[in-house]
Amino acid sequence: MSIQRVHSKKAKTDALLADPYLQEFVPDTRSFNEQTVREMLVKYGMIYVKPVKGTYGKGVIRVEYRAGEEEPYFFQSGESKYRFDSFERMYSKLVSVKRDRAYLSQQGIHLLTYKKRRFDLRVMVQKNPANRWETTGMIGRLSHPRKIVTNYHSGGTPLPVESLLSPSLDSEQVQDLMEKLREHGVKVAGALERKFPRIKEIGVDVALDDKFKPWILEVNTLPDVYLFLKLPKRSVFRRMYAYAVAYGRYAARKRKHRA
Repeated sequence: MSIQRVHSKKAKTDALLADPYLQEFVPDTRSFNEQTVREMLVKYGMIYVKPVKGTYGKGVIRVEYRAGEEEPYFFQSGESKYRFDSFERMYSKLVSVKRDRAYLSQQGIHLLTYKKRRFDLRVMVQKNPANRWETTGMIGRLSHPRKIVTNYHSGGTPLPVESLLSPSLDSEQVQDLMEKLREHGVKVAGALERKFPRIKEIGVDVALDDKFKPWILEVNTLPDVYLFLKLPKRSVFRRMYAYAVAYGRYAARKRKHRA
């Protein structure tokens, strides 16, 4: 039986919202249109618009409304930045810049920063050889200085989670938070599996706000295992790879690639 992949961000968000526990950790996410963009900017001040189907952070745009400024509407796509004095002008340009495909509007979470660069976390969760969900690793993703996304393929820098959190939390607090994130990852996997029973692995993209609340930004059902080779502990990657071989993502002969 093949491993199930789910491309639609909306379908995955709906699966998470069906879980009463996880609902409070999912940012407000709606279909992209003029009304939702206007309403969400008034409510949240900042939103992300992103393709319903997409990878590596491609096509993601950050939109802001800063009341009281001469040009209160702002958005950034890639390294390009735009400012406007009216919502109508902003929205017209936004539609022309975004990709020609279905988009979502998502409540913006102000990410924690490290050396003035935003970061989020990738939590890897896999079916272990006992067929139980297990959080097998976590890695931090530090954004490119001039970009809004943290993805490695878009110029982000992978770093140990401990390195990113240590300026803000002591070692015990860091370990407590990481344990909470491990438990969180297993709950997310369980919620997705109820809707998509053939999934075997997920990568959960988590944003931490200024109170260290974990927000589930996105769930990837084809997560990049090789990203974890960037961590100092190669044993993390080796275990991930072994699990992936066990449930059929990689052929056993590819074990020669282990670090």
